[in-house]
Amino acid sequence: MGRGRAKAKQTKVARELKYSTQGTDLNALRAELASDRPSDRRVAEPVPVEDDMDDLYAKYVVDDELED
Repeated sequence: MGRGRAKAKQTKVARELKYSTQGTDLNALRAELASDRPSDRRVAEPVPVEDDMDDLYAKYVVDDELED
């Protein structure tokens, strides 16, 4: 019990967001996308992920070139 009120509020907020007719400020969006500041043009470096599961899986992989 007690979840009904919270769920009703979430549903109400979701409907308001889904069906709202607010216009998009295209000028602000254009200014943000066309910004020449170098801090805005940073690209995140991919983080290398070391996965121990690769080692476990590797012993079950069959190389097609070796089976010929």
